[in-house]
Amino acid sequence: MPKKRNKQSEAFVRSALANTWDYTDYEDMLTEIALSRFEWKNLPDTCDERYLERALFFNGKAVYMRDEVMGDLTLKVALGDRLGVYGIPPSYQAYGQNGYSVRRDYTNSVLIFNNYKMKPTYQTILNYAMRLYELDRTIDVNVGAQKTPVLILCDENERLSMENLYTQYVGNRPVIFGKKGLSLDNFEVLKTDAPYVSDKIYDLKVNIFNEALTFLGISNVSVEKRERLVSDEVSRAMGGTLANRMSYMSMREKAVDKINKMFGTNIEINFRADVEDGAVDEELLEEDDENWLETKTKMSALAKGKEKRG
Repeated sequence: MPKKRNKQSEAFVRSALANTWDYTDYEDMLTEIALSRFEWKNLPDTCDERYLERALFFNGKAVYMRDEVMGDLTLKVALGDRLGVYGIPPSYQAYGQNGYSVRRDYTNSVLIFNNYKMKPTYQTILNYAMRLYELDRTIDVNVGAQKTPVLILCDENERLSMENLYTQYVGNRPVIFGKKGLSLDNFEVLKTDAPYVSDKIYDLKVNIFNEALTFLGISNVSVEKRERLVSDEVSRAMGGTLANRMSYMSMREKAVDKINKMFGTNIEINFRADVEDGAVDEELLEEDDENWLETKTKMSALAKGKEKRG
């Protein structure tokens, strides 16, 4: 009996580890994508771009300030309870990872918000990671059901023998050996006939991953179709991507303007290259010179708009 519990326990631990690894992989992957979306140019050497984006990603806000000894810093910030007329406190606490903490206000520092709601991106990333992980594990279970589509009914005294035979079965043994005295009348094999749906689940997983990219403002083709996409379909697909990107970019651009005016810096903020640098694959577009020219013109207009903002 203890051996049976140990086997069940080991199987549970293996399954739990696989679940944890799968979920963590998606969380890490989407977090890395989110943190590397923006490019901060001309930041002072004393400012850490990675730390700044992590503060915005996990906390929804950060602060740019100048310390008399260390120079310009990009730190985490605690807003406190006392708010101004626009919901922003007149003073706040800037703090670093090492315990450094100092009081600042709007006259000697600039608040940087992740988006208009000052909401962390991390919460939504966790949601997408969970959904992707669930689909991944469902695919594993469904594929496993194709390999072992049987249910064995047997007496308790024959259970160990059946487990040993089943171990050989799932281990891809070309020949399965049983004891000579094994009675074929004491067990029954039922087919579960689990339908194969992994391909459909995989398509759903791809769509949800693309949805996560759209949420992050990263261009992707959310529509799966065999024929090539026409220019109007590419443009419409980009609408949601650019709309999601707008909130993140707008808040950072406003903060950069204030920082440059207050501290005399020349900082720039850009969204890292994708569509603006010509990532629209010509293979996805219909072989129609007029449609291709129209799409290329729209992409060029987006690139020029980016240059003007910079």
